[in-house]
Amino acid sequence: MRKDPVGPADVAIVRALLEELQPDLVLVAGDLSDPHGTHRMCKEVIELALAERRAARPGLPQPEVWLYRGAWQEWSVTEATWLVPLSQEELRLKIQAIFKHQSQKDTAPFPGQDDREFWQRVEARNKGTAEELNRLGLAEYFAMEAYVVA
Repeated sequence: MRKDPVGPADVAIVRALLEELQPDLVLVAGDLSDPHGTHRMCKEVIELALAERRAARPGLPQPEVWLYRGAWQEWSVTEATWLVPLSQEELRLKIQAIFKHQSQKDTAPFPGQDDREFWQRVEARNKGTAEELNRLGLAEYFAMEAYVVA
């Protein structure tokens, strides 16, 4: 499936959202090896909107951008800038949010060698990151999300 390139209208929509919401933090998909390329395009439009905003309003505080990864891979604990603990309830809510996306239900759109459903991959990834930190002797958590500051 061919996608239209990112254009000025896309940037304007995101910039308007940034102006309206004035976020301190923007979470962006950072798994740029995703097989469909959508995450790369979303990251591009957000970067362009933030750059336009900085140029137009140089004194305005800019949000920090944190990159997360999806079902295909996770940031290693040595790459991560931030490791955010997730309780059992928070992970349950995250999985519920995944189910709200029609494209993420049932089988992953680009499963590769992994035939698990998207939510199962995410659950295993977040629990696995917490387990790795536990093995290193750090505080024990139910699950963990890794982020890299852009």
